[in-house]
Amino acid sequence: MAKSLQRPFLLLTVAAVLFSTVSFSNAIPFIVFHGIGDQCSGGVSNFTQLLSSVSGSPGSCLEIGNGEKDSWFMPLVQQASVACEKVKQMKELSQGYNIVAESQGNMVARGLIEFCDDAPPVVNYVSLGGPHAGIAAVPKCGDGPKCAIVEDILKLEIYNDFVQDHIAPSGYVKIPGEMTKYLEHSQYLPKLNNERPDERNSTFKDRFTSLHNLVLVMFQNDTTLIPKETSWFGYFTDEGFGTLLLTQQTKLYTEDWIGLKALDDVGKVKFVSVSGDHLMIGFQDVVKYVAPYLMQIS
Repeated sequence: MAKSLQRPFLLLTVAAVLFSTVSFSNAIPFIVFHGIGDQCSGGVSNFTQLLSSVSGSPGSCLEIGNGEKDSWFMPLVQQASVACEKVKQMKELSQGYNIVAESQGNMVARGLIEFCDDAPPVVNYVSLGGPHAGIAAVPKCGDGPKCAIVEDILKLEIYNDFVQDHIAPSGYVKIPGEMTKYLEHSQYLPKLNNERPDERNSTFKDRFTSLHNLVLVMFQNDTTLIPKETSWFGYFTDEGFGTLLLTQQTKLYTEDWIGLKALDDVGKVKFVSVSGDHLMIGFQDVVKYVAPYLMQIS
């Protein structure tokens, strides 16, 4: 989730050079959303270049605010709003585009898809280690003054309004056994997943089901997302940590709150499992599971 989690970028960079002659003509563009504690420069830039090289499609990383800092401290509602306005200003996306999102970046990506009015259509959406059904613990921040601030704020209750307003991942923390607090005070995920019975928005569902393909990549040895099955919308029961529900066992799926079942019923959802820890995706898996969904020609 954070930039301290390194991908095998030497191999990826070499591969990008080998594929650098692929033409971008008539290809649908894509955008990348990075995870928490990261930024569009550096490793994510290399990853974006790799995706362009192996797919033959033009791509760019969409930065929200100043990247690393705002990924922690800008509320996800605001991050999604910023992404919405940026996408609408990018003329190259006006006829449609694809998304690749890493970890927390998936919360921004899905907010863009579901909440953004008058936006260009998203064709394919590839999720790498996304906390779609929530996480049961806030990811570790690391060291330094910024992380000290994060830890001090998190000493308050996770569903405290101040925490929700100032720590981005609090918006998708979902503590089993605390569903009443979660539904009443969590400012982001309950809306994103249409979890509140009296506030379900059919427009969010319609926009999500308009995707041509949804690719959900779970990392088999993920130690950052708890549980790792949240990458596939699987999660613990509301009562506690004792039972883990598979995707198709959750109410989000069976009652089809956001259209995941509708997409799955017509074969548009790809549940992909790859080896490695969080975001540790190898070149062959990029070629096999990501690049094909970026190759569509306009």
